[in-house]
Amino acid sequence: MDIKQLNFKHLFYFWRVAKQGSLTQAAEQIHTSQSALSTQIRQLENRLGQPLFDRQGRRLELTATGQQVFAYADSIFETGEQMLGWLEGRNESTIHVRVGSVSTMSRNFQVNWLRPLFHDPTVILSVDSDALQTLVERLLRHQLDVVLANQPVPSDPSRPVSSRFLGSQVISLVGRADRWAGTTLQVPRDLDAVEMAMPSTRHSVRAQFDALCFAAGVQPRLRAEIDDMTMLRLVARDSGWITVLPEVVVQDELHSGELVHVGESSQLTEHFYAITTRNSHPVGPLRQLLLRAAAQDVFV
Repeated sequence: MDIKQLNFKHLFYFWRVAKQGSLTQAAEQIHTSQSALSTQIRQLENRLGQPLFDRQGRRLELTATGQQVFAYADSIFETGEQMLGWLEGRNESTIHVRVGSVSTMSRNFQVNWLRPLFHDPTVILSVDSDALQTLVERLLRHQLDVVLANQPVPSDPSRPVSSRFLGSQVISLVGRADRWAGTTLQVPRDLDAVEMAMPSTRHSVRAQFDALCFAAGVQPRLRAEIDDMTMLRLVARDSGWITVLPEVVVQDELHSGELVHVGESSQLTEHFYAITTRNSHPVGPLRQLLLRAAAQDVFV
């Protein structure tokens, strides 16, 4: 079946009936008769060659095929409603850039990468944080323009997304200057029984660190494991523990001298990615960010 043969008006009627769960209510909402609505849904079923509803008296139950068709129709018409909403609120002089970021991402990295947009008066910026899977689903529904992540999305024909490498940074050990100034620790050799705060096991850096310590037979004393990088920064600042994190997370505290670098390992690295849909056409300001290699100012 060619896409030109699909009657989207019939698909819309099916979608409204399936969404309402009632032929009567759907007919009232779209101002048509129940018989006309029923006729056009049957025409859609004939075109598709499969029943979409299991009709039992006045009750309509979606068939297995109907449930799948409804999922596709829901995506199609939800995107259409979003387009209309965007057109209604659109200002010709502004561009809305919608960014998603995984919850384990450094807020400082996000701000550093997005900073060029702050100086563009035509840009309205929105940033949402969530789990990577949820953000990718929103990206595929055209609710986001780009997702910032610390891991790429595996190639999958059912999810046409691309992961653009933005840069990487060696993971560091930092501590309060009043306790650790002048100290240099060899990683992982000098960490046995050392009190430490670390990223949670959801963070890719934690898996690298645990594997490194295990291979060396070293067992640090875990005092805190924290998912959110902002919270980990505060723990590094306010505790006396050694903290494992990318230096971009504590860039301000390092510059002020409140925290000091006490060690690092080239085997511990965090990578940063911008994830977009494969055939997307990013708007001007976002396109410039995606084309721009990770500049030095992203990590300081």
